[in-house]
Amino acid sequence: MSENQDGALPRAQPLPKRNVPPRVSRPRPAQPGNEEAGAVLNLGEFQDVDTLTLSEASLVINALIAKRRMDHRNVNETEMLQQTLTYLDNFARFTRKENVEAVERLLSSCTQLSKFERAQLGSLCCEYAEEAKTLIPSLQDKISDEELQHLLDEISNLQGK
Repeated sequence: MSENQDGALPRAQPLPKRNVPPRVSRPRPAQPGNEEAGAVLNLGEFQDVDTLTLSEASLVINALIAKRRMDHRNVNETEMLQQTLTYLDNFARFTRKENVEAVERLLSSCTQLSKFERAQLGSLCCEYAEEAKTLIPSLQDKISDEELQHLLDEISNLQGK
């Protein structure tokens, strides 16, 4: 650019105004994967989805496999299915159907908790209320320590059976 007589650069000419039509497209949906289980639950599209404990998931998958075998249908035992079953065998806290159902009934009675929080409590089987609130931060203002401890004690009693 060349300088003008007093040594300053010339001013840029303003661009002509264009008529920009208003935006008519719908807003872009939230990006998947932004879910967060912190002090506030942000589960996105999974917010109100029924959630299973690991013990419930184990019962459901094993029952489905058994039914398919009885019907002489292809079970399609993939490596992923085997890994999932191994994981559930290692971490599902309740193996007897009666106990799994009792835990589910007990947790369902806590209507102030979300489905996700109830499933977490049934899978983690924390010993103390403080531990549960540390691992599941969204419980902090939803349930008192005494009420949570009573719930955890009842879950623990079912685990020993």
